[in-house]
Amino acid sequence: MGNKVTTAVFPVAGLGTRFLPATKSVPKEIMTLVDRPLIQYAIDEARAAGITEFIFVTSRGKGALEDYFDLAPNLEEELRRKGKEDMLEVLAKTNMDSGAIAYIRQHKALGLGHAVWCARRLIGDQPFAVILPDDVIAAEKPCLQQMVEAYDETGGNMVAAMEVPAEKTSSYGILDVENNDGKLLDVNGMVEKPAADESPSNLAVIGRYILSPNVLKNLDEMKKGAGGEIQLTDAIAAELEQKNKVYGYRFEGQRFDCGSKSGFLQATVSYGLARAELRDDLAGYIKSIAPTL
Repeated sequence: MGNKVTTAVFPVAGLGTRFLPATKSVPKEIMTLVDRPLIQYAIDEARAAGITEFIFVTSRGKGALEDYFDLAPNLEEELRRKGKEDMLEVLAKTNMDSGAIAYIRQHKALGLGHAVWCARRLIGDQPFAVILPDDVIAAEKPCLQQMVEAYDETGGNMVAAMEVPAEKTSSYGILDVENNDGKLLDVNGMVEKPAADESPSNLAVIGRYILSPNVLKNLDEMKKGAGGEIQLTDAIAAELEQKNKVYGYRFEGQRFDCGSKSGFLQATVSYGLARAELRDDLAGYIKSIAPTL
C-alpha cells in the first residue's frame, strides 16, 4: 500500500547499567550471545526484512560499536594467510558497505521517543522501522520480515505485540485492541506502563515498529510521558487521535529480553541448544545439573 520500508533506526544510546561492570568499557549492544553480539542479531533481522539504510542513535562511549561494523584488514589478511575461509565468511557478515550506516548522537537520555526523534533528518518523509536490540526474537521467519510483509498490505503504523502476565503490564506499553485474536490487531489506544488493574489488555508492545513519518512530527512536541521521558508509545498513540491507523502484529517466535541478566542467560541457553555443534555438550551439562536445581 505505502512506500517500501528500507530504513531502520537502532536506538543504542543506553548506558546498560544493569550489566555493570561489563558495560563500563563494553557497549551493551556488543555483548556476546553465543558468538555474535546483540547488535548483529538486530542487523541480520533488518537485512532479512529488506532494510538497506541503518541509522544508529548512539552516545558517548560507543566507539567499539562503530568499529564492529568496520573492515578489519589485518585480521582478514591473517585469516586468509592461514586459509581459514570459513572464518572469513563469518567476518564478512559483520561488514557494512560505506555509507550504509549513519551515526547520530543522543546527548541526553530523554527517552526512546527522543532517541527516534534525533534521527528525523536522516529518515525524512518515508516510513521507517525501529529495532530495539535488547529484544532478541528467535523465529523461523525473522520478526521484522513478518511485519514488513503484513505492512505491505496495511500501511499505517505497526507495532510488534505479545501477551505478557498481568503483573508485568507496568513494564511495557500496552495495547487497547478492537479484536484480540489473529495476528493482525486493530489498535484503539496505547498506554505506557499501566498498573495491572488499569491495563486495557495484556498485549505488550515489543521492540519492533514500522512507523509513519508523521510520528516524527508528533515527537516534535516533546511531550513528557511515563517516567518523565519522551515516550515513543505516546507519539504512536497520537496517530490514533489523528484518525491514522495503528496495528498490532502478533509475531511468531520467542522473544528474549536481553536487557535483563535473566533474559540474556535464557537466550544464551536457547541459542546454544539451537546450534548443532554445541547442542550435545550443553544439553548434557544441563541434564547433569538439573537434579541439583
